[in-house]
Amino acid sequence: MASLNERAAPDLTACDREPIHIPGAIQPHGLLLVADHASLAVEAGAGSLESAFGPGWLGASLSELLAQDVSALLQSVPSAGPGGSIRGASVEMAGQTFDVTLHRTGDHLVVELEPASEHPLLAGEMLGWMDAIAAGFERAPNLRTLCARAASAFRTLTGFDRVMVYRFLDDDAGRVVGEARDESLDSFMHHHFPAADIPRQARALYVRNRVRVIPDVGYEPAPLRPARYESLDLSDVSLRSVSPIHLQYLRNMDVGASASISIVKDGILWGLIACHHRTARAMPLDVRLAALALAGGLARQIRAREEADSYRERLSLRAAEDSLVPAFKPPLTSAVASRHDDLQRMMDSDGVAVIHPGGIDRYGHCPDDAAIASIGNWLAERNTTDAFVTHHLAGHLREAAEFAEKASGVMALPVPEEQSILLWFRAEQVEEIEWAGNPHKGVQHNPDAILTPRTSFETWRETVRCRSRRWTLEQTESAHRLRRALRAANEARERQRLFRELERAVTEKDLALAQKDVLMKEVDHRVQNSLQLVSAFLSLQAREAGPGPVADQLIEARSRLSSVALVHRRLYRDDQIETIDLARYLEELVGDLKGSLGEEWSSQMTVDLTPMLIPTDRAVSVGLIASELVINATKYAYPGGTGPIDIALEQHRNRFRLIVADHGVGITGERSGFGSRMMQAVMARLNGTLDHAENSPGLRAILTAPIEDEPR
Repeated sequence: MASLNERAAPDLTACDREPIHIPGAIQPHGLLLVADHASLAVEAGAGSLESAFGPGWLGASLSELLAQDVSALLQSVPSAGPGGSIRGASVEMAGQTFDVTLHRTGDHLVVELEPASEHPLLAGEMLGWMDAIAAGFERAPNLRTLCARAASAFRTLTGFDRVMVYRFLDDDAGRVVGEARDESLDSFMHHHFPAADIPRQARALYVRNRVRVIPDVGYEPAPLRPARYESLDLSDVSLRSVSPIHLQYLRNMDVGASASISIVKDGILWGLIACHHRTARAMPLDVRLAALALAGGLARQIRAREEADSYRERLSLRAAEDSLVPAFKPPLTSAVASRHDDLQRMMDSDGVAVIHPGGIDRYGHCPDDAAIASIGNWLAERNTTDAFVTHHLAGHLREAAEFAEKASGVMALPVPEEQSILLWFRAEQVEEIEWAGNPHKGVQHNPDAILTPRTSFETWRETVRCRSRRWTLEQTESAHRLRRALRAANEARERQRLFRELERAVTEKDLALAQKDVLMKEVDHRVQNSLQLVSAFLSLQAREAGPGPVADQLIEARSRLSSVALVHRRLYRDDQIETIDLARYLEELVGDLKGSLGEEWSSQMTVDLTPMLIPTDRAVSVGLIASELVINATKYAYPGGTGPIDIALEQHRNRFRLIVADHGVGITGERSGFGSRMMQAVMARLNGTLDHAENSPGLRAILTAPIEDEPR
């Protein structure tokens, strides 16, 4: 007896390096011919070729030796390539019938000739039998029953004393999961075989060449002739000679004949059908082909059952998630505290814990806080946010052996958003494994020692400790989905927090803007009142001054003041303060001017204004110029009388034109008074131009300026 946590097995890799695909020889029960692929001339061979073809086989035409058109045969199956094979017609030689199989290997064509079955399987009977077997496979309720039925079916087909269904495990060791045997033989059912019993390159060949037979383990290899062809790749050849180590291995098992049929699922070697016979026994080509077809059906049934088991587990986990996720919200500590029982049942764990900045929370069957802290520290040193899953924690963290009875298996789920780790624990599951012989006995530590196979296959029991039940892939995926749900909940909570902060900031901003608007309107109102008061004083002063130059200047000053006061009135009345409709502003401004100039002028004024938005400060400047131009027209266009005055506003792309036209006497001299100087100053602010043109009769004053301030 031994314990797996008490010994360290050496890594045997020498067998993995043995070039078993180029043995340089074949098993002597058949014949091998090697021909040039282009000329079909035989260049090499192995076996008793002289007794079959005579001494002139070397250099002969392959078609003549086989008595069939090989070129036509090759053309009929053009898709056959490396790893494929072509069946030829059987041939009669020296009173014996041989089955013919052709393989392409590089530039060569390799032909196998094997003794045909004395009693070939009848196609109809075989198809009916295989159909019945396939139906039995389909009705198998579980994988254990399926493997048992498969072992019985293959024993019936092959006639071997013992047939085992051998499944590869995660560590490449194998376990017998189905067996049919002669009652006089001891059982290997549930026995384990170490990975070294089937080297890595042998497993690769089992995927490529899926049926291998050794009719007599005591054979003497038949070498390839000439010797220079001994390095030829014989991977696809069924007659290929096998490793002497494997032959001795079989002899140590008291096996006289052996066969193996690969169980390949989705391109991966799932297991083998291992057949043993106490004496020499052949497996003709027709039986091998039937075994190959039966193994394919078995692989499909295995996949169907594994997929069904996976599907049922996924459904169960999804149902648990649907119940758990709505309540699985931040913070993690609260979520686990309220649903720890569900979390344990979901992952089939014995305990669950949370490592968080405030400490450690434990539920169920867990190690103590110090042990959990050591696990957390080790996980932190790995510096990864990936989930960590193991059924053998002590294999990663040596001190975990001290608390293996509570935490041999761990599934750890980091939650970086909360600086926490969610852990599920599985207790130690002490297991006693039955090996077919001591897999560790006689292992040489000397790398130069000659490798020899095991000599004992008596049941040898080994106690396995520090391991728990394995976590399934579906459980690991479910844990990842839980973390995504928690991350999404954390993100949603953060978005809600940010939204609340933004909402509060917007509310505060709106309040501040409202207060600002109230203040601005109050200021504008007060300014407007002040301007109206000043305007009233100017009107009163003009009346007291009586007709004359002083009164005229006071009226002009009042008009200029009105253009500014009008903007403030509009600002007070409208919500928009950055821009103003220039057409509406000028229309109201002209209305004020009509009121101040009297009825005799107001009836003579016409307006044609195009609506456009203009910055408020520029509108004030345009209003001052418009007032000045209208006043100038009333003063100088019609000496001592009244006449038409036309006011127009036009837009041309990003510029506007203000036109004040009369039908009077035109320009009568240079003007250099206050009004002219004021307009020049305002024009500079507007970055515009003021032109005068003939109106025939009269004068057109044209103000042209950008609507927006232009960069300087």
